[in-house]
Amino acid sequence: MWKGVGRGEQQDMDMQESPQNEPEDKSGIATAEVGIVMLDGPDGVAVTMTAEAADATGRALISAAEEASAQLAGSTAG
Repeated sequence: MWKGVGRGEQQDMDMQESPQNEPEDKSGIATAEVGIVMLDGPDGVAVTMTAEAADATGRALISAAEEASAQLAGSTAG
């Protein structure tokens, strides 16, 4: 799905093609079993990751969430 398209470009395209798609407002639940991290998200989304991949994903999610929050704050400040 993401081949040949930049991260933000694909998201923009998806939102334009399907305006009924809204961002999810429910968080996922992460658990660890036998050295594997499992992330259960809304609507049956499930991902398993190594500890290293989960750590990197968590850090990336926190960074993106901070950026998105700043963008929203900036759009309402004016």
